Amino acid sequence: MKTLLLKYWYRLRSSFWFVPAAMACLAVALAFCAVELDKAVTDDWLQFLGWSYSGGAEGASLLLGTVAGSMIAIAGTVFSMTLVALSLASSQLGPRLLRNFMRDTANQVVLGTFVATFVYCLLVLRTIRRADEGAFVPHLSVSIGVLLAIVSVGVLIYFIHHISVSIQADQVVARVGRELDEGIDRLFPGDLGKPGSAASRASSEASLPAAFAREACPVGALEDGYLQLIDADALMALASQEDLLLRLERRPGHYLTKGRAMVMVWPGDRVTETLAGKLNAAFVLGNQRTAAQDVEFSFQQLVEIAVRALSPGINDPFTAVACVDRLGSALCRLARRDMPSHLRFDSHGRLRLVALGSTFAGIVDTAFNQIRQSARSNPAVAIRMLDAITQIAGHVQCTQDAACLQRHAGMIVNGAREAVPEAGDVLAVEASFTAATLALRDFRS
Repeated sequence: MKTLLLKYWYRLRSSFWFVPAAMACLAVALAFCAVELDKAVTDDWLQFLGWSYSGGAEGASLLLGTVAGSMIAIAGTVFSMTLVALSLASSQLGPRLLRNFMRDTANQVVLGTFVATFVYCLLVLRTIRRADEGAFVPHLSVSIGVLLAIVSVGVLIYFIHHISVSIQADQVVARVGRELDEGIDRLFPGDLGKPGSAASRASSEASLPAAFAREACPVGALEDGYLQLIDADALMALASQEDLLLRLERRPGHYLTKGRAMVMVWPGDRVTETLAGKLNAAFVLGNQRTAAQDVEFSFQQLVEIAVRALSPGINDPFTAVACVDRLGSALCRLARRDMPSHLRFDSHGRLRLVALGSTFAGIVDTAFNQIRQSARSNPAVAIRMLDAITQIAGHVQCTQDAACLQRHAGMIVNGAREAVPEAGDVLAVEASFTAATLALRDFRS
């Protein structure tokens, strides 16, 4: 249940309709409350305020009608400008970044402001009655409508500035980089000081019962899709309740085909249709990857921007360099964190769950492989990647991580030697490679 709620929350955050719809509902409530307050107080009290509307029914109707018409027209313009920004981002930076633009709260609030003002004015307008209908002019409500119109003008000015800034490549890279840092802090909260992931992986196989491989029963996926979320708490509770040992075969970000094993259950003879259904309920699949529990997806977003920037059709190495800088910063942060243990124990100390998690080497491969392959003939990007490795070297804490970085540094310099025609550029790349090698050699384990 928790994972489903989290999935729907991410969907709501990535939609254009939720915030505007919520603001429209607030506008409906505000309209009814303001009109009721107008009915409860006298015009003399409102005039005492000094700023309330003091005209008649005709003027109030014309005023609210003008504001409502203007707001819905501006809302259409705002929506069109947003679509243009989305189209530009999709073609230049990659379609998977559309979700980042759609999750931009500022765009949602701007659109919601105009929709809410339109709805408010429309609802107040229907309450105005002329003298032959039993005169009623909601002076306070009309004044609030004027105030909302003034606020909407300010919001429009802000939106023009915001949309102009948000489509700049450096701003997009910075936004994705911040989300990546937030994902690392959320998924890898522990600082170094405990046994690392390598020890955890080694002990996971040793902790399994001898008969696990022979007697464990697989539970497969019920549909095709990307594994987005896993409710580890629900799996732990189910394993403790049924006295089971579970080993996850896939992790968030992996693509599953129908029937593909997601989890191995031991003892296998306890697996029933009811138990399989409960296990499947702890796994959430979807049509696309999400960053909720998949930190590599956030790395891939930066990689996608860099690879597109290095393509012959765009040829923008400056954007690729910006992506490499953000990737290096994220890897420095990640190198100082403990990889979560693969072993999960219940309150009695019994092993109940063996998870399949990310590794530092795997994340480094995700961050560097495709950029390195696309930047073989671009010495500027190769040098910046080696500089990033030099910075990361100051944060790694084990020989496996250092060896992974050294391997990538070697592939970068080898690619430059083969693809860069200018000897001076090759020498510059080799100088950066030497600096990275020295930094990795001197790291403190």
